[in-house]
Amino acid sequence: MLMGNIDHSSGLCNGTRLIVTKLGTHILEAQMMSVINAGKKFLIPKLSLTPSDLKLAFTFQRRQFPLILNYAMTINKSQGQSLERVGVFLRRPIFTHGQLYVAISRVTSPSGLKFVIYDDDGNRPRRLYMWFTRKYIIICNFIYIYLLLLQQHIH
Repeated sequence: MLMGNIDHSSGLCNGTRLIVTKLGTHILEAQMMSVINAGKKFLIPKLSLTPSDLKLAFTFQRRQFPLILNYAMTINKSQGQSLERVGVFLRRPIFTHGQLYVAISRVTSPSGLKFVIYDDDGNRPRRLYMWFTRKYIIICNFIYIYLLLLQQHIH
């Protein structure tokens, strides 16, 4: 995953998923995985980084590729992407119903969707796990009715 904005017009922005296809000493070739420019290859150079800690008695620079190995992303980061496989890890309940929709609508096929859900005590509920093995799952999405009524009153 790209860790900085290199070329916004080409889609090389912070959070862009890439597959490294060639690795050189000072430059690498990477193939874009996102919907925009999917499959297109880009050359990405090493960047010079200087620490922002001014308390040091000396200065130094480090050169590195602006990439990080990525196995997961936040729900917000996944927005606008289509993925073959999505695993939703919920240690705590999702705080808005829109987030749940975004999380489960990223996958291109229901067979590519998997959930890991924990209860309020941090344990994986046995009942929920059994439901999952039967190919269905129930997720409670709490909505405060007061907020809905307030929103209707404003509009």
